[in-house]
Amino acid sequence: MDYVPHVVAWNLTKRCNLECAHCYIAAGPHESAAAELDTAACLDIVDQLLAVNPTPLLILSGGEPLLRRDLTEIAQYASGKGATVVVGTNGTLLTDERIAALTGAGVSGIAVSVDSLRPAYHDNFRHGRGALADVQAALARLTAARLDFIIQTAVTKGNRPELERLVAWSADQGAVSFNCYFLVATGRGAALSDLTPTDYEAVLGDLARWERTYRGRMLVRAKCAPHFMRHVHQTDPESPVLNYQTRCPCGTQYCRITPDGKLTPCPYLPEVAGDLRAQSFAELWRSSPLFRQLREGVLGGKCGVCEYRALCGGCRARAFALEGDVLAADPSCLYEPTGDTALLEPARAITYGDDFIPALVWADAARERMARIPSFVRGVVMQRVEQWARRQGRREITPEMLAEVRSAMPIDFSKRKPFFVTDDL
Repeated sequence: MDYVPHVVAWNLTKRCNLECAHCYIAAGPHESAAAELDTAACLDIVDQLLAVNPTPLLILSGGEPLLRRDLTEIAQYASGKGATVVVGTNGTLLTDERIAALTGAGVSGIAVSVDSLRPAYHDNFRHGRGALADVQAALARLTAARLDFIIQTAVTKGNRPELERLVAWSADQGAVSFNCYFLVATGRGAALSDLTPTDYEAVLGDLARWERTYRGRMLVRAKCAPHFMRHVHQTDPESPVLNYQTRCPCGTQYCRITPDGKLTPCPYLPEVAGDLRAQSFAELWRSSPLFRQLREGVLGGKCGVCEYRALCGGCRARAFALEGDVLAADPSCLYEPTGDTALLEPARAITYGDDFIPALVWADAARERMARIPSFVRGVVMQRVEQWARRQGRREITPEMLAEVRSAMPIDFSKRKPFFVTDDL
């Protein structure tokens, strides 16, 4: 099968101790656990997912996932069976005890939301007094526990002027990545006014510049704005950011599970492909008409004729939210295609999600170590290991050599989990 669920986001609950203005599933304190899948059902879905891809990246999120008492049980079950597990949280409930429990359950990293360094803005946006102070304290605890974390920011008109400061601050905190999220008008986010297409272009241009500035120290990424790839391609065509096999991965390499077991192409696209309580993950992933439409359908409007359609293709969730069609042109994009029918493709021979056929000899123990890396980055990592080995005049890949590769990197990745070693190996 050409399409593999390399990354699966799982909204385990709609319950949340905050009530963020932009929440795509409208989570909050008023929600109950009544409609949530129970622990046994969750573990069964993990087994179904791993039967299709034994080594996915599994993102456990919410709402606020720390409100589920069985979070560590689900995480431990999935990580113990081969998944790389990360947790997305608002950060306010990350006590030392919870961090220790997550680490013990095999969680590889934490994604934490910080929308402003101004308490008045962050706390108001998240609808929680003292939320920023709680998150900042949590980051100190994560650092002390040596558990990797990502900073996630939803860019709005209100925090746009401090975005550069937020990126710099995130790097100073020791974040492995800064993820800038662009609004998709779904859930409570439908009530917010978005940036203009002109503002999109300006922010994406800034992010592309900051990606180069912080490369080797911290990843900088745009989320729900695949036209970021166009900016990177135009300004830095050899950038490792372009290691992507497809355009927007929605429904092709990526999908989302809702708290009640529905399967959708991504968290921001609420159209349902099927119900995991009635059908298997494999059946829905392989045969759902919605997923087939995303994989085989022709993009509409200017996205369909754009020379960047293989690298970008526009955000399918935003097209659905604003145009009612998953294949429509992304309304947030200002770029006008040149009319050149030739597709622009990444220059790299191997991209995320690709298999890699080794040219050098790999010791069994080195192969076993690679087998534990998430499927979407394994081919890229193996290729770069072989490139490094050739530069050193080596012909065999051993565990000792893998340790040398890590120690030679700008960041000391010897203490980090393999999920985050994507652009620097």
